[in-house]
Order: sequence, then C-alpha cells, then structure tokens
Amino acid sequence: MSLLDQFFVYHPYPWEDRDWARLGALPLEDVWFQASDGTKLFGWYAAQPAATAVVLWCHGNAGNMTHRLGNLQALYRLGLSVFLFDYRGYGRSQGRPSEDGLYADAVGAYDHLLRVRRVKPERMVIFGRSLGAAVAGALAAQRPAAGLLLESCFPSIEAVARHHYMGLPLHWLLGAAFRLEERLPQLSLPKLFIHGDRDDIIPITLGQRTYAAAKPPKEFYIVRGADHNDVPSVGGKAYFSKLSEFIGSVVGR
Repeated sequence: MSLLDQFFVYHPYPWEDRDWARLGALPLEDVWFQASDGTKLFGWYAAQPAATAVVLWCHGNAGNMTHRLGNLQALYRLGLSVFLFDYRGYGRSQGRPSEDGLYADAVGAYDHLLRVRRVKPERMVIFGRSLGAAVAGALAAQRPAAGLLLESCFPSIEAVARHHYMGLPLHWLLGAAFRLEERLPQLSLPKLFIHGDRDDIIPITLGQRTYAAAKPPKEFYIVRGADHNDVPSVGGKAYFSKLSEFIGSVVGR
C-alpha cells in the first residue's frame, strides 16, 4: 500500500461515543465480527422483524458509519433490515485501510450475516456507495446475493485520477486500484446504478461508463440536481421509492 493512499483514497474518522441508537431512534445492535483475514471489525445491525430483505451496506471512503445514521434510519423505515459496518481503521474497527483489506472486511460482514444471522443469500442485497461500490462489486464477485445497488460509482481509481488531473497517470503513485469496471461483466445478478447529475467528484460520465461495462440485468437511475454527497436527500421520496422497488423485485417480495 502506498503512503499516498492514506491521503488520496481513505479518509477514516475516529469513533465518538454517543447514544447513537437514541439519536437515530433505531434498534441498533452493536456487532463485533472478524474480517476474512482475522481483523476485528465493528458494525450495527438494525433488524426489522418482518423484513424479507437485508441490506449489507458498504459505505464511502470518508468518515465512519455514524455519519450515515440519518440514511440508515431512512432505509430502516422502508421496512428493511440493515447491516452497516466500518472498514478497518474506520470508527471502532481495528487495523489500517487497504484495498485488499476492505475486500476482506466486506467478506467478513457477509459471512456474519450468513453464519450468525442465518440470512440466506437470496434475501441479501449488497449496497455500495462511492468507494464502497467498488467494495460491493468485489464482494458480489465472491459471494451470491439477490441484487447489487451501486451509487455514485466509478470504473477504477485510474479513471478518477485521470479525470481530476488532466489525464496524468497519478494512479501510478497509488497502491489502490479498485477496478470495478473489470468485475461487472462477470456479474449476472440484478444491478441498480444510481448517480447524481451534478456530481463533480465522480462525474456522471464515469458512472455511465461503469454501467456500460455491466452485464444485464441492469438499470441506471439519475437523481437530478444531486452532487456526490447528497443523492439521498436531493432524491428524496422518489429515490427511496426506487430503492424499495428494486429491492422488492430482486427478493421476490
């Protein structure tokens, strides 16, 4: 792993102790589990007793899972059970982030749902946002699931670096590659791509390029007026209805 990865790719925030369950008005269960390489990780499980679908959420590259509390609340209110976890080095999770490490973390989260929660693959929907979309795609290439949600995704670190640095090969200095574009042609599960049309961090053209690489079945949903970090809030009711519709269709609800 390049030292530059810690400045350009990963932006973890330390944990802050607060009563997050009360603040989010959610039944958050603290979950300690292990990545596939043994690293100790932390997550939240919010269980809906009558839910038919469980969302495994791979979040973006900055902050930690407490910064997704409002979004988690909205997903829970859709009637979904949600497992949101922090990658190594984020929040309370141990270790230091790396590309292979994040992939191992997602596998560990999946295996926790499968082996401890007894959640069947046909009930799982893998959701990845931004950098988490690359993690989610890698997980879907290793484990079966009902569907794959990719929000604000990009083809590779190289594609993002070339966009922001006038085509210069800055990615040569980085250890991380996150080549989602190369995995998608092999994934046959249903996929929903979501992107804001005003995203200046991962422009929609990169999202469309990623979508073009994907094997059907697939759909591309545009949130008008949204940038990189406000897709759920700008998308509002229509955005969450789209998520609910997709999840319901792939789990056969």
